[in-house]
Amino acid sequence: MKSLHEKLAAVQGRLKAPKNQRNNFGKYNYRSCEDILEAVKPLLNEYGLVLTLTDKVHSLFESAYVEATSTITDGKDQIQVSAQAGINPDKKGMDIAQSFGSSSSYARKYSLNGLFLIDDTKDADATNTHGKTSTSNKKELLTPKHPKFENVKSYILGGGNIKQVEDKYTISDAAKIQLVNS
Repeated sequence: MKSLHEKLAAVQGRLKAPKNQRNNFGKYNYRSCEDILEAVKPLLNEYGLVLTLTDKVHSLFESAYVEATSTITDGKDQIQVSAQAGINPDKKGMDIAQSFGSSSSYARKYSLNGLFLIDDTKDADATNTHGKTSTSNKKELLTPKHPKFENVKSYILGGGNIKQVEDKYTISDAAKIQLVNS
């Protein structure tokens, strides 16, 4: 009988979670939490595994964030991976429930990415320059008042990688706190 680790490794090796969603503004495709779940369910069934997702809300520096945990079990052993996402209760166009739900989906997606070894660092959304090319190797300082701060914040909320932002900008402490908690 295979161990949980062997079964999980088999699922990780076979899982194909295509990017079925489209961001027309940024002109890139991406995968959602739901896309990952749809792709993994048949493999879980095949290997006799159960996946559960749970959320817990925390606060840090007077800001709220959600921590999502993906737990996979074979009924005997279990493996867990967690990820966090900031909650912005004042997000334009969203009520408080939508803001929490958006952060939950984001955190769940990244906990699933960690559990199933889905690498988003080479995604178009992580490296997207929106058609602009850099003419200098010097990094701009990104602050909350920077004209592109809201674009960067939207990128992070949409599943973007903070490390990609750090490759392009020097980020002030105030900006980093807002980005991590957005």
